[in-house]
Formats: sequence, C-alpha cells, structure tokens
Amino acid sequence: MMIRFLFLIQLFFVTQLSAQQKKITVAKDGSGDFTTVQEAINAVPDSNNAVTIILIKKGIYKEKLRLPESKTNVHMKGEDLNSTILTFDDYAQRKDSTGKEIGTSGSSSFFIFGNNFTAEYITFANAAGPVGQAVAVRITADKARFFHCRFLGFQDTLYTHGNESRQYYFDCYIEGTVDFIFGSSTALFDSCVIYGKKGGYFTAASTPQQKTFGYVFRNCKFTGNAADGSFYLGRPWRPYAKVLIVNSYLSAIVNKKGWDNWGNAANESTTTFAEFGNTGEGAATTERVSWSKSITADEAKQLNTITILSGWDPWR
Repeated sequence: MMIRFLFLIQLFFVTQLSAQQKKITVAKDGSGDFTTVQEAINAVPDSNNAVTIILIKKGIYKEKLRLPESKTNVHMKGEDLNSTILTFDDYAQRKDSTGKEIGTSGSSSFFIFGNNFTAEYITFANAAGPVGQAVAVRITADKARFFHCRFLGFQDTLYTHGNESRQYYFDCYIEGTVDFIFGSSTALFDSCVIYGKKGGYFTAASTPQQKTFGYVFRNCKFTGNAADGSFYLGRPWRPYAKVLIVNSYLSAIVNKKGWDNWGNAANESTTTFAEFGNTGEGAATTERVSWSKSITADEAKQLNTITILSGWDPWR
C-alpha cells in the first residue's frame, strides 16, 4: 500500500510537468543541441510558464552551474543516474580573483534559484574531497523536486538554502560527513538513503522560528561506512531547528544520544528534534538526550506530503 502511495505521489508530480513548451538535449559528443549544461540553461526562456525539459546524456559535466531566478519550470532528466554526473570542485577556502575566500555558499557546484525545478536520474557532486565545506547543490528556489538523484560530497553536501523554499526528495541518495544536509528550507525526504562517511552529523537545520516544519525524513535509511556510534542525527545550526525522522531505518552508526546541541545548552529548549516508529540498531531512544522529543502515532499520521509542503499555496 505504501509503495503504491509513493508511486502516486511521483505520478502526480510528473503529470504536472506534461505541458512541455520546449525540449533541449545536452550531449558531450555533440549529438545534442548543446555540449554543456549551462548552455542549455541559458537557452531556457525567461519567466517561463510552461515546462522546459533538459535531457542530459551520459557523461561527466564539470561545470559550475547556475539556474537563475528567471529560469522557472525547468525539468532536468539524466540519461542514467550513475553516468549522468554534474560536478565541480570548489570549496569554501578557495580564493577568488580578488584573493577572498569564496565561502560555503560560493563553493556550490550548482546554484538553483529558478522556482518549480525538477531533476530526475542525475548525480550532483562536489569533487573537492575532504577539505572542509564543499557544497554539491545549493537550492534557494521554491518548489524544487528531486526524483532518483544522488548527491555526493563530504562536509555540507546539500544546502537547502531558501527560507521560503519547499523541497521534495524521492528515492534519492545523499552522502557526506559533517552537517551534510543543512539549511533553512522545508524539505521532505521520502524513501531516501542518507549515507554517513567517517563520522559527523547527518543534519544541521536552521529552520526559521515561524516555520512548522524543517526537515522531515519518512521511510528513509540512515546508514554508512562510519564507525558505530560516530554519527549524530543532527545538531541545530540555528536555535529553532526542526528535524523529524519517522518510520525509518537507523543503523548502528547512529550515536545512542541521537542529537547534539552544537555546544549551546540554550538550543535545547528551542529545537524540535523528534523520532517515531524507527527501526534498526540506532533507533533505540532509551539513551537519547533528554531534550529530544517523540511524537504520537496520531501526530505521525498528520505528516503527509500535503501538510508538510502545502505552505501558502496548494503545492504538494
């Protein structure tokens, strides 16, 4: 029943994209309309009310990409998840042309500002390695959807940047070390694999105080190659961080305490870090920090896609 429900959610989103205005193909061998992804983005009409499909053929596209705010309703679709790779290798301490460090935000391989963005079967990566903050994707846009995508990096892999941004991830793979899913957006992760390397923190939410939801993980798998007990589920980048993990598998790499206050006891009274219905070696809550929360079965039932993502309009 759950699989059918998730399929219907994906079908709903894909059906919304059926009104295609334009189709663009990117191929490194010259067989498409463009050989680079940025050229294809630049060709999208501004203030686009219909969907532009960008089909990306297999290949490693080393580009620092930017989808401007004017490029809306873009749907990127890769030819193959493991072979369609968008990557760059910037990192926070790298200097720009003026000698100034580019910082965490500037390190992103792909900046997404255009609303109603969708991606399928694409790997997004930052190839800088374990050199500190190095973002694979920074999403400021509202109504961003990712189906069957991978996000590869180390520290700060996925930056959910926009305060008013709503994001949906289905059947995605996200890997990293420290704070590798971070930011202020409202984001629902459905049936995703969250893969921890070396040790660190899965999340670092900075949810605005007025927001009902920050990160919600539903039917996900928290696993990795790190040592047992070496990963915390999250810590608050800002005082009102909100993270809910429900009906998910938590492996033995999850620390028994579960959550960290980022060295500030005051965060313990303002954050909302909660769990419900999880399984696995790391799911036991008997040794969780005292300030973490649990939710009831009735509250868990209210955590549907519409409730989490509807916001001020009917998007879901």
